Parts: sequence; C-alpha cells; structure tokens
Amino acid sequence: MKYLWSPWRMKYIKERDEDGGCVFCEAQAEPDNERSLIVHRGQWTYAILNRYPYTTGHLLVLPYEHVARLDGLGTETHTEMMKTIYTGVSILRQIYQPDGFNIGMNLGEAAGAGIPKHIHWHVVPRWSGDTNFISSVGGTRVIPEALQDTFQKIRGAWEKQEGSG
Repeated sequence: MKYLWSPWRMKYIKERDEDGGCVFCEAQAEPDNERSLIVHRGQWTYAILNRYPYTTGHLLVLPYEHVARLDGLGTETHTEMMKTIYTGVSILRQIYQPDGFNIGMNLGEAAGAGIPKHIHWHVVPRWSGDTNFISSVGGTRVIPEALQDTFQKIRGAWEKQEGSG
C-alpha cells in the first residue's frame, strides 16, 4: 500500500490545537470569501469547502458550536445540518453533474476524524471512473479545478438559490 504524505496539513491542525484554536472556528470568524472558503451560513450551521478536497466540490457542513459529539447539539442544529447537506447536494449536482455522492461523518480520532473536536459532515461528489490510472497506478488524486474557482461557482449558486427561495 502506498501513502501520500502531506505533513503541512497536520502541522496546520496541531498548531491550532496546541494554542486552543480550531481551524473551523477560525474560518467561521472570517468573512465569507476565498480565504475562509465559507459558501453558506445558516442560523446554526455553515458550509465550507474542504481545503484538502478528495474531489472538486468537496463540502463540509458544520455547526457553529465547537463540539466533538452529535449529542452535544440541539435539534435545530441537527435539522439545519441535514437541510444544508440536502441543499449542498442539489447545488453540486447542478454545477458538476456528479454520478453520485459520498456523505458521511468521522466521529472521533479513532474513526478517522482529522479534526475530531469540531464535528463536520463531508459531502463529496463522485463520478463513475473518478479513480483512474493516476489514482490507481500513481497513487495520486488530481483535482482539476482551482479551489477559488470552486468557491466562486458554489457560493454564487447558493446565493442564487437563497434569493429564489
């Protein structure tokens, strides 16, 4: 098995962890722009692009509250998170026409959560054949669009949807 190392990612996470910071809490304190990558804000939750995406359009849906467990959230937050996931899927389908989606959450470090202290859902668009020779043979994932371009497309579609609904 081959491993792709990205040591800068853990350094980024650990530095904030050590000083009591959280990459998600820091992002939500920023304006909604290409730096924060926040594409939507609700009353209890928000959607942000994954800075280290598995595929183009990889969204994260999070509560504003800094909690590590689902039972630490109120019913309103749970409900809004699901609505945000639903809208995110709709928008990603409209923009990128994926063949499917992976939607899930890793709860706790042992389950694979890279940032276990602030729960978040992953919404990952998938295409038939998106594991091609470069992924299979080269062990490398190719992201075909700049993160800033993805941000502009998704943010614009979300604003348009909110304006029409």
